[in-house]
Amino acid sequence: MYPQLWKEGLWKNNVVFAQMLALCPLLAVTGTATNGLGMGLVSLMVFVIANLLVSVLRGVIPPEVRIPAFVLLIATVVTLVDLMMNAWLHELHRVLGLFIPLIVTNCAILGRAEAFAYKNPVLPSLVDGVAMGLGFTLALVALGATREILGSGTLFANAHLLLGEMFRFMELTLIPGYSGFLLIILPPGAFIVLGFIIAGKRALERRVESMKTRGEGPGCSLQGARGDVACGG
Repeated sequence: MYPQLWKEGLWKNNVVFAQMLALCPLLAVTGTATNGLGMGLVSLMVFVIANLLVSVLRGVIPPEVRIPAFVLLIATVVTLVDLMMNAWLHELHRVLGLFIPLIVTNCAILGRAEAFAYKNPVLPSLVDGVAMGLGFTLALVALGATREILGSGTLFANAHLLLGEMFRFMELTLIPGYSGFLLIILPPGAFIVLGFIIAGKRALERRVESMKTRGEGPGCSLQGARGDVACGG
């Protein structure tokens, strides 16, 4: 069960690339890989804690009021995370701004609480929260890194604001003297880059599926008008 949960969260049922959810913060804050990583880690915390709380309280929450209860739990978690970021990661908090409180309205988190955590024990719900949160973080970082490289020629700019001074080595200038491509950094550029990433993911999936299909049943061939399969020894 657990390998399937990891596969679903990271790739097959990825919040962004498969479900097309949480696009508001995705498109707004991913001007750099650092911003994407910051928002991803915050969302990961909320995914995990919300799934954990919903699973623990699933025997207490009446089915009739489960959705308002989920929203209340998620809002409480987001408020605590917002306050902690304001206290300890103030510069990053200023960059992400309004999009931290808006995690409350992230339908992906509410959806996992309803579809999985409310119906499963604590440990599977915890794994599901981590897998979905990491998948969302992967999407944010991938989009942010692509936009930052194409738009500014840098990678993980101002990473020390997120991880501390010791991680300043992550701040790279990949294209020295690059004047930048403003469109990619702006929201329209986010739509363009996201479209190419999703197209690439689907093309890769079709490629893998095609290879699997060709690899199954060596020596088999279609015969007859009904397409009967005949296989050699």
